Amino acid sequence: QVQLVESGGGLGQAGGSLRLSCAASGRIASVKTMAWYRQAPGAQRELVAAITSDGKTDYADSVKGRFTISRDNAKNTVYLQMSSLKPEDTAVYCCNAKILSSGGAIYLNYWGQGTQVTVSS
Repeated sequence: QVQLVESGGGLGQAGGSLRLSCAASGRIASVKTMAWYRQAPGAQRELVAAITSDGKTDYADSVKGRFTISRDNAKNTVYLQMSSLKPEDTAVYCCNAKILSSGGAIYLNYWGQGTQVTVSS
């Protein structure tokens, strides 16, 4: 069984920084793109940042220059370093990964349970 477990987040101040981590565990053969999504109250879920297995990154315009996504392939872990935080960054952040499990035939989409990030002004 494959699962994604997030850590980090919590309460931050405007202009400050927070770091999120998400580790994939279980019977994993390969991990493709890993990503962070967020959903604010009353809003749709949006892609924040994504990173491929070879390190190519993509960011939402709203976080470019402030957030950095990275990964450790040996640990099947993705990170999101959030800097210059704004109150509008307040949301539940979820990690996502396309994973081929051991013995599996196709890559499946897995989600973490989500972690709350609240930025005070």
